[in-house]
Amino acid sequence: MNKSELVSAMAAHSELTKKDSQAALNSILAVIKKRLSEGDQVPISGFGTFALSYHPAKMGRNPQTGEEIMIEGANKVQFKVAKALKDTLAN
Repeated sequence: MNKSELVSAMAAHSELTKKDSQAALNSILAVIKKRLSEGDQVPISGFGTFALSYHPAKMGRNPQTGEEIMIEGANKVQFKVAKALKDTLAN
């Protein structure tokens, strides 16, 4: 499902217009991005938690030349599924 399909599904489920559904989705995504950029977790009850996980710098290899290179450390987004969602998907 891509973003436009998600907007259409939201509009059908909530009886909002597609324009209002897209605005709502963009707003939710903006808040999640902002909170993550500030280093906060974003828990959504019954769905899961978005959080940052720092991956430290490490040595790697260039697959074309075999030369060793330093891979910089980076923050990566992590999503932990809530138990309620896990239970729903297990059935």
